[in-house]
Amino acid sequence: MNKTLKVDSVQLEFDGRKILQSVYLNCTQGEVIGLLGRNGCGKSSLLKIIFGTRQANYRYVSIDEQFIHKGYHNNRIAYLPQHNYLPGGIKIEQLARVLVDPISWQEFAELAIYQRNANKKIHELSGGELRQLETLMIIHSRADFILLDEPFTHISPIQADEFKPVIRACAKRKGIIVTDHQYYNILAVSDKVILLADGVTKHIADNDELITYGYLSGK
Repeated sequence: MNKTLKVDSVQLEFDGRKILQSVYLNCTQGEVIGLLGRNGCGKSSLLKIIFGTRQANYRYVSIDEQFIHKGYHNNRIAYLPQHNYLPGGIKIEQLARVLVDPISWQEFAELAIYQRNANKKIHELSGGELRQLETLMIIHSRADFILLDEPFTHISPIQADEFKPVIRACAKRKGIIVTDHQYYNILAVSDKVILLADGVTKHIADNDELITYGYLSGK
């Protein structure tokens, strides 16, 4: 049976200003949830709160109704941060062996970008190659749920098109929440879309609602 990640009643204040005040979403294994919102609306903060590396004024996060205090414990949730996270000086193959779920290893090892770069170190990769590999290692990790913060940033349109199908394929067995400023990539890869605006989550039933709520221009 597929597991469900539930996030409810998240509240976050900073210097007396409410960043998040009425947040609700759920993600079931087998689906991709796209999280959209303008710069500074709290998307990254929300992902960090779910993962457990940012303290909220209030949060409720559960998997199958079991409260999760820190999402990263026991590999329940994996998180791709905006910044690069892989250490330098170590070959990609060695890093991948640590991060990738052995069950997914064959699938990961067959990816063209891994085969091209397995014996390279971080400084030998382009920014786009590094971002792709960081994302793919997180996607193929042991976690049941994956949080991706701007995976399409700093990669080319061709590279983005290459790994959108990978995200879709991995979502058959994992739940994925993904956010990025490149909204068209989010719309292309997501089963459901949630807009974060004024600290509140708005569940989008039709993409035209993104215009109604002022996220996209109607022109």
